[in-house]
Amino acid sequence: MKVQTKIQKWGNGLAIRVAGIMRDIPHFKEGMLIEVEVCETGLKIKKIQPKKLNSLSLPFSETELLKGMTTKTAHADLIANPLKGEY
Repeated sequence: MKVQTKIQKWGNGLAIRVAGIMRDIPHFKEGMLIEVEVCETGLKIKKIQPKKLNSLSLPFSETELLKGMTTKTAHADLIANPLKGEY
């Protein structure tokens, strides 16, 4: 599907309004991350698929971070002892 629209001035830059089917068909939402591919003939805009994160919104779980850790690789001997006021 092709849509014609107009490039408009927006502050010191230029803007393309993403409305109607340009917004609805790809299900664009406000704040959504997109990827813009720029070439000599124009632009290609794609949604960025968010990576699934664990319940704490971190990219790795505790189990994944500790996988393969041993007493030798943990360097527990290098951990400083906290002072009384640091607890």
